[in-house]
Amino acid sequence: MTWKNSDAESLQSVDELKRRKRIKLTMYIVIFIVSQIIVITMMSLTMMKVKTPKVRLGNISVQDLNSIQATPSFNTKFKTQIRVKNTNFGPYEFDAGIVTFLYQSVIVEQVAIPKSKARMLSTKKFDVEVSLSSSALRSSNLGGELSNGVLTLNSRAKLTGKVELMFIMKKKKSSTMDFTIAFDLSSKTLKSLQCK
Repeated sequence: MTWKNSDAESLQSVDELKRRKRIKLTMYIVIFIVSQIIVITMMSLTMMKVKTPKVRLGNISVQDLNSIQATPSFNTKFKTQIRVKNTNFGPYEFDAGIVTFLYQSVIVEQVAIPKSKARMLSTKKFDVEVSLSSSALRSSNLGGELSNGVLTLNSRAKLTGKVELMFIMKKKKSSTMDFTIAFDLSSKTLKSLQCK
């Protein structure tokens, strides 16, 4: 009789242990699934979100700046950097493009941007030397602007390419740039560089 009771108790304790193990296993599985959902949600909100890369001009170092109010005309030569900033968690591969410099919507110079790649979370830089001249201008109020001692130009560019995420997903993105550059003619220096 005692033997049957101890057997029943041991069977009951074995069943209780199995039940507890199943509950623990179920809890671990639920915790794992919830943590995976959190990780995937965080990745999709941060890493998998594709941002538009930015094209910008760096600091402008004026090497030469001449203007003649009587003609009116100008010539300038400066060094700058074209920067393609990629804030994505994947490389941005872009096609060749052109940076256009304009005076009152008239093209005075164009600089080529070669086909290249900006690595993830980095900036691709191109050092360029730009020579601008008013020879392409036919009629404008250049004389009036030169008499004010300021030469204002615009710079525009557009790059098209693809951002690659996790080596499988590619998303098309176009980067644009629109800058206003003002030169101080008396000091022959850059007065301002503003992005629109």
